[in-house]
Amino acid sequence: MKRILLQAAYVLHRRPYRENSFLLEVFTREYGCLTVIAKGVRNKRSTLQGLLQPFIPLLISFAGKHDLMTLSHAEVSASAAHLQGDCLFAGFYLNELLLCLLHRWDAHAALYAAYEQTLLALQGDKLEQRILRCFEKYLLEELGYAILPRTESSLNALFSADCFYRFIPEEGFVISELDQHSARTANIFSGKSLLAFAKEDWQDEESLADARRLMRFVLAPLLGARPIHSRRLFMQPTMKEVMSNEV
Repeated sequence: MKRILLQAAYVLHRRPYRENSFLLEVFTREYGCLTVIAKGVRNKRSTLQGLLQPFIPLLISFAGKHDLMTLSHAEVSASAAHLQGDCLFAGFYLNELLLCLLHRWDAHAALYAAYEQTLLALQGDKLEQRILRCFEKYLLEELGYAILPRTESSLNALFSADCFYRFIPEEGFVISELDQHSARTANIFSGKSLLAFAKEDWQDEESLADARRLMRFVLAPLLGARPIHSRRLFMQPTMKEVMSNEV
């Protein structure tokens, strides 16, 4: 039997399981994403139900013989991230990306740290799109899908700020003869935007919008037919509707 004690973790999603339990999808620092049964926590006398929800840093213990583990202990390890409005929706978006793209029991300690830092950055009154773009970019790099060079010399060798480039999945960028107006509705991006995205330079609103479009285009084949429900939450008018969708 595998027994893990006091592992740093976040609940990504939970749903009712049988009469008084929860089925938890958790992201752990040393073991990646996995599924845990929290038995009896929906009982009125349980003190854990309020803790086992997204954006609360936890230390959890669990055990089991197969992929489905059973929770034996949970405690708060630090202050929870207080997300509100669009930042709350963005937090759900991060959770869905991790659930859809990470393999079970595949550890990503650096990505775990990036996730924590992103939650802290989302604790504001207004959502800054650059926060999401940085996380998406780092997530793709961590999974081996980096689409832009990391060094200054490689960037300058591949891209010119005055040119436009078509992105082809599994091949990368090729120079395009289309102009700026055509690029807005196709898989074509300005060299200026690509250079800004690679350097995480968010001063130009057009480059930031292009980065969002690029990430949608790159993530689409990786997500396949799996829908990202949190994208629709940006259209919901009340917090009550958000929390009802969360579980």
